[in-house]
Amino acid sequence: MSPNADEVQQGVLSEILSRNAYVEYLLRHGLHGHTDRETFKKVMPVITYEDIQLDITRIANGDSSPILCSNPISEFLTSSGTSGGERKLMPTIEEELERRSLLYSLLMPVMSQSVPGLEKGKGMYFLFIKSEAKTPGGLLARPVLTSYYKSSHFKERPYDPYTNYTSPNETILCPDSYQSMYSQMLCGLCQNKEVLRVGAVFASGFIRAIRFLEKHWSSFCNDIRTGIINPQITDPSVQEAVMKILKPDPKLADFIEVECSRDSWKGIITRLWPNTKYVDVIVTGTMSQYIPTLDYYSNGLPLVCTMYASSECYFGVNLNPLCKPSEVSYTLIPTMCYYEFLPVHRNNGVAHSPSVPKSLSEKEQKELVDLVDVKLGQEYELVVTTYSGLYRYRVGDVLRVAGFKNKAPQFNFICRKNVVLSIDSDKTDEVELQNAVKNAVNHLMPFDATLAEYTSYADTSTIPGHYVLFWELSLNGSTPIPPSVFEDCCLTIEESLNSVYRQGRVSDKSIGPLEIKIVEPGTFDKLMDFAISLGASINQYKAPRCVKYAPIVELMNSRVVSSYLSPKCPKWVPGHKQWNNQD
Repeated sequence: MSPNADEVQQGVLSEILSRNAYVEYLLRHGLHGHTDRETFKKVMPVITYEDIQLDITRIANGDSSPILCSNPISEFLTSSGTSGGERKLMPTIEEELERRSLLYSLLMPVMSQSVPGLEKGKGMYFLFIKSEAKTPGGLLARPVLTSYYKSSHFKERPYDPYTNYTSPNETILCPDSYQSMYSQMLCGLCQNKEVLRVGAVFASGFIRAIRFLEKHWSSFCNDIRTGIINPQITDPSVQEAVMKILKPDPKLADFIEVECSRDSWKGIITRLWPNTKYVDVIVTGTMSQYIPTLDYYSNGLPLVCTMYASSECYFGVNLNPLCKPSEVSYTLIPTMCYYEFLPVHRNNGVAHSPSVPKSLSEKEQKELVDLVDVKLGQEYELVVTTYSGLYRYRVGDVLRVAGFKNKAPQFNFICRKNVVLSIDSDKTDEVELQNAVKNAVNHLMPFDATLAEYTSYADTSTIPGHYVLFWELSLNGSTPIPPSVFEDCCLTIEESLNSVYRQGRVSDKSIGPLEIKIVEPGTFDKLMDFAISLGASINQYKAPRCVKYAPIVELMNSRVVSSYLSPKCPKWVPGHKQWNNQD
């Protein structure tokens, strides 16, 4: 496909538009059955989620007329991006599963060119389903991977060396995250000699699995020694699937015990799974913060990012999987959707996460370029038109052109727009953080204290990682502020953050309790001096709302006088707030 990328793209657009010629959304904008690129670009606006939210709500509430797509919407995929604090709902149709499966089927052939012999063993992958909800109209709403793992494409897949996992399907499909993790790790340990590759979707998830092993290894040794599974595993289908693999093996139990009780866990992956050739996890974007930890546990095995995908659509593959994480580039597959690219202009290149205004001017609309017209080294925001009803939709990812495979460009993933804090799949932006802090500061009013300045960072040295806020206070009152008040502040912030963050805290346990660190007066002046010494302009300097640079984090930590953790989990229930209120 890559030599004819442009012809393929024209075909994709024309197919999407002719198929959906008479859907309400395209008629509303006056496309009137046209399928050519020129008319499409002239009449269809470039949009964000908020522009189609009313249409999405109608579909979610049960309107089955062809609003966005002529095929029936089969379910909603819940994105890890949010709108108004709730997960975005991405419409999808049955045949998208075919397209996703096609992309998965490309991964092993690509991998095998770099690492021969993978078909001779298994992959130890920690894969999980997340909770799902039903919309008022009865459609399922769930994350894209949960949809895939629960589909017949995954459950009834024919034998394929790429999807030959140590985890039986029952352990992946177990809704209890503790039982799922426990049983997957146990099966991986029992088959330790067969494992040739290890991984999870995100780097954070894989590190959580290693930390789980660190906590429970003596229990695993006991199960393997006796051939009897831990009584905490109560799911009958999980028990049955695991008992087909678990046999009494005192020698293996002794080996695991010796390795896990050593002082250092450096290289634990290659010690317990000696034939492992690489770690397959996403380490691009905010996940790059986990690379040092992965290197430590894996003894520097290659970290491989195989594919680039989102809830809106699956996009591309990494054709050079053994490259360094900092050099990962994805070749976009021209048949997945119709791509356009909006040039991103950074102010002086310093901004880590460009903030892009919501709606585009007419001039900016004209700046969008097609897949084959992107320029090497330029950064773009990805805009897609999909088979399942998104037209010129801004995904929110910023990509940089790294090279070309024939005519198909290859991209480095730079960042998500506007994201300042992220631990797992959560994405918190500056506005949301600001609102959450504003709500929390109310607890200080009775003590005549105000917040002079604050910043934050994602602390991934703890497992799971957690948000840390540095607060500098102005104290006017004489009454000391009790610790419980700061704990209330922590919880208020968490309650004010979006549903993806709260799900990570409550259900997935992928994010730890939020922490507020009180710093001594004058700390933010020191931060300004430091930034200016690095070349920031004194006239334009404003305290950053998030810090990532290690020396700055060290500076802030060296001035902490007290710290407080959120005392409990925030509230969270599956589904959207407005659906849950209807009961």
